[in-house]
Amino acid sequence: MKIHEKYILRCIQIAKNGLGSTFPNPMVGAVIVHNNTIIGEGFTSPYGGSHAEVNAINSVKDKTLLSKASLYVTLEPCSHYGKTPPCADLIVKHKIPNVIISLTDPHEKVAGAGIKKLENAGCNVITGVLEKECREHHKRFLCFYEKKRPYIILKWAETNDGFIAPLKSKRNINPEPFWITTKASRQLVHQWRSQEQGILVGTNTVLEDNPKLDVRNWYGKAPTRIIIDRNLKIKVNKNILDLSVKTIVITSKLDKEKQVDGVFYEPIDFKKPIAKEINNILYKHSILSVIIEGGSKTLQTFINENLWDEARVFKGISTFKEGITAPKLAEKLKANTNIKTDTLNIYYND
Repeated sequence: MKIHEKYILRCIQIAKNGLGSTFPNPMVGAVIVHNNTIIGEGFTSPYGGSHAEVNAINSVKDKTLLSKASLYVTLEPCSHYGKTPPCADLIVKHKIPNVIISLTDPHEKVAGAGIKKLENAGCNVITGVLEKECREHHKRFLCFYEKKRPYIILKWAETNDGFIAPLKSKRNINPEPFWITTKASRQLVHQWRSQEQGILVGTNTVLEDNPKLDVRNWYGKAPTRIIIDRNLKIKVNKNILDLSVKTIVITSKLDKEKQVDGVFYEPIDFKKPIAKEINNILYKHSILSVIIEGGSKTLQTFINENLWDEARVFKGISTFKEGITAPKLAEKLKANTNIKTDTLNIYYND
């Protein structure tokens, strides 16, 4: 393995420690090497904290080695003031002579300016190392700034005979989830929720299941809740309106008498392509990624408009014989795995 690739792979590895906590910043990894030895490492702190390059530099015990070292990083160091000072300035301050970068930052405030600042200061800058791998790692951040929308993950569970939910007549009197998968699969879903910035469901899912859409079965921050409620049918007693996390309601019109203080209400034109309209709202709120969990109509809307990136589909062993049909995908299966008695199928929208 080429030496640069070796250290960029390490950058990707440690960067994953920031998954779910850095939004809307990217989860960057940085490694500092002197005489083929790693002397410092860092990844992006939770939003508002230090960037990966700062953490890596601060971790170096002997700062005199920095002027003879190489810094590896998954994404171009920032060159502007935000919540923190520019990382490029700190690199220049410590006179790090070699900087190896995988990807140019597509953010309009960076977009090559960080690289230019380093080169103007005399740094030897190399770019494009393991670009494919780092694009996969930074897929949420890149999707948001290149496509002007969040990275979209579809998720649902279906029975062995292809139903996502039973008929309403088979529901209990009190709304509650009708589980198709095992507890192990449901815990995995909570882990996924902790990794994404937003979670989206439709009106019927809320009315039928009264979900919390949180991460109570995992560690981490609960995602922003996005609810499609065209006619504001959802009452204040539902879990998703408890104000425990940021909540956005997508509706057809604003009606202050039906609105809950502290919830963001965003009107869209339901006569236009709905998924695109929703994406515009999520982009406005700087939501870099969203996991869409239902219901079938909502999921199929994003599929039909071809506005999705990844689908994670559980298949359980139970059968309903009749009920609400699961969404349909035309894409070929890319991977699958077994989780106890469930099968998890993964699709990508290439």
